Amino acid sequence: MTTPSLQAKKAYCAKTRQSNYAASLRLEGYDTTPADAKRPLPTRESVLNTYRQG
Repeated sequence: MTTPSLQAKKAYCAKTRQSNYAASLRLEGYDTTPADAKRPLPTRESVLNTYRQG
């Protein structure tokens, strides 16, 4: 068995991160769809700016 490339590992981690994010939303009681797992996550800066303004 060959070892996966770094690019393949990064893609797997990104896909898993998206899936975990959608699952955590469902656990918190938010209505989600399978498309939410494919939606890009907000950047750290955009989240911080949202909370700084609010």
